[in-house]
Amino acid sequence: MNGIPLPGEFGERARAILSGEIAPVPARDAATVVLLRSLRDQNGPEGPGGDGRDGDGGLEVYMLRRAASMAFAAGAYVFPGGSVDPRDADQAVAWAGPAPETWGRLFGADIGTARGLVCAAVRETFEESGVLLAGPSADRVVADTTGDDWEADREALIDRRLSLAEFLNKRDLVLRADLLRPWGHWITPDVEHKRFDTRFFVAAMPAGQRTRDVGGEADEVAWLRPERALDRAKKGEIFLLPPTFRTLADISEFEDVDAVMACDRKIVTFQPRAAEVDGEMWLVIPDEEYRLP
Repeated sequence: MNGIPLPGEFGERARAILSGEIAPVPARDAATVVLLRSLRDQNGPEGPGGDGRDGDGGLEVYMLRRAASMAFAAGAYVFPGGSVDPRDADQAVAWAGPAPETWGRLFGADIGTARGLVCAAVRETFEESGVLLAGPSADRVVADTTGDDWEADREALIDRRLSLAEFLNKRDLVLRADLLRPWGHWITPDVEHKRFDTRFFVAAMPAGQRTRDVGGEADEVAWLRPERALDRAKKGEIFLLPPTFRTLADISEFEDVDAVMACDRKIVTFQPRAAEVDGEMWLVIPDEEYRLP
């Protein structure tokens, strides 16, 4: 069986949920972005653990290690992302690229939810990496976001003093939905105390921009080859949640960023579920790619 044992409080909670004694916590809509860059464009490693090599082919993904103090997935290496802010669905957001209706069909979501997911993807990527998938027009992208004024706006977004629509409008920018591609859909198991209904996107690093260690929820950032991250996880050197592991395994099959972005991806929903096996509670993971170290 492909799964994780649920001892102690988690096991008891799983039993109570399965029996109907308690109801699962509702899952919050969330968006995650796998930020990609080509190794051919790099001149060496960037950030702790980066493994860029001058002239190599292939690709790397941007990852953050969640701080040990975080209530959810502490210590895990993850992609930028987070919960949808209700204001993300604001129709005042200037928009270029596939319409919310298109994203809704791709992700099996209503138009309002789809709009919020795309906006959250753009907002969270900027908040957690400094990369902004927006530009002054539908065919241009911001070239640099490293100044003090950008940092002030990024912090205001994090603190929710500024909405995405307000941020883009004050800078006369257009959200570039065409820079995103749909990739996956994972729902947190019912047994968890914090749950997310997360859609995964992929995006290529915009020309001229660069990531930076912005702190906050992460205590380390790195650019990693997908196969290298998987190898480190199998050796127990880093911790990957099942959705992250599966996403990296899928992306490792592609030769370069262009191939990932050109993939006509069918979105399948995964949700690990609690089950009792021989008197013990297990979290069953519907993913043959994922195996514990």
